[in-house]
Amino acid sequence: MSWPPLREELRGLEPYGAPQLDVPVQLNVNENPYPPSLACAADIASAVGQAATTLNRYPDREFLELRTELAAYLNCSGGADITPDMVWAANGSNEVMLQLLQAFGGPGRCALSFAPTYSMYPEYARNTVTAWVAGHREEDFALDLDHARGLIEERRPSVVLLPSPNNPTGTTLPPEAIGVLCDAAGDGLVVVDEAYGEFRRAGTPSALELLSTYRNLVVTRTMSKAFALAGGRLGYLAADPAITEAIRLVRLPYHLSAVTQATALAALRHADELLARVDDLRAERDRTVDWLRSLGLTVADSDSNFALFGTFDDRHAVWAALLDRGVLIRETGPSGWLRVSIGTPEEMGQFRTALTQVMEADR
Repeated sequence: MSWPPLREELRGLEPYGAPQLDVPVQLNVNENPYPPSLACAADIASAVGQAATTLNRYPDREFLELRTELAAYLNCSGGADITPDMVWAANGSNEVMLQLLQAFGGPGRCALSFAPTYSMYPEYARNTVTAWVAGHREEDFALDLDHARGLIEERRPSVVLLPSPNNPTGTTLPPEAIGVLCDAAGDGLVVVDEAYGEFRRAGTPSALELLSTYRNLVVTRTMSKAFALAGGRLGYLAADPAITEAIRLVRLPYHLSAVTQATALAALRHADELLARVDDLRAERDRTVDWLRSLGLTVADSDSNFALFGTFDDRHAVWAALLDRGVLIRETGPSGWLRVSIGTPEEMGQFRTALTQVMEADR
């Protein structure tokens, strides 16, 4: 046996991770470019300082105060009648997803999504020894509902993963699609990943509206994006209480530290302030999409804080040329496409200048 005695299916693989490079304009990992205000940062520091005096004790294992505040927030962000026992949180939505697969996936079961989609989904499945099934999306990255329903009915997945807005495309699911797929899944879970849900365009509903209709529906969110708390690592979900109760079977003891809980609670106290920047980012996104299309590029309709654009014969060359000019974006998605996160107006100005130079040099 080779050393170390790694699982065979993991040999030769590279760990997940976007490039972390020290360049002037970093637009590759969909972060919120606006940091918390000094008042918010001070509140977080005070809350963490208070938590520090109790670090000799384990944190609240059930984090009831945090779940109560998250439920209240969700009831103002597309949901209604969401109670604390319907909410679960973990260290980023990545851990939320992994716990769902630990509880509801496993050997002899499969998880299903539709490509292109978030590249971590098959890794969650792999890491929980859950079979992975990938259907396809249309050319405009919408779902073919007949294909989607047929694949679910054929494969009977225990978990269906449906990001809305989708990463890396930015496209959303219409509510009727969620209902059709919840019905098709039977007793399987349908997880609508709304990591970018706060960035959806006006009039685009949240899947939270359907929670009371479908007991197998799970809606996940994160504080990493709209709340500018990527460094805080707090993701959460809303679902039927039977689902949150089941997750307790697989969670690690005291998995949310006292520091994490204090940080998230302080950020929620400043929700109005933090979310005020969402409108700015939406407007900048729409300007970016219009500008990219004015260049003759194809851009996916986006309800997120990024834009997927293309297509390029050699996207890596374009990515590298932008990097040479101090602008880091993401080489992801289908062949020929690139993704740019939405930054400040100044950062987006530098992106436009750099991309214009690259495209002119290629003519």
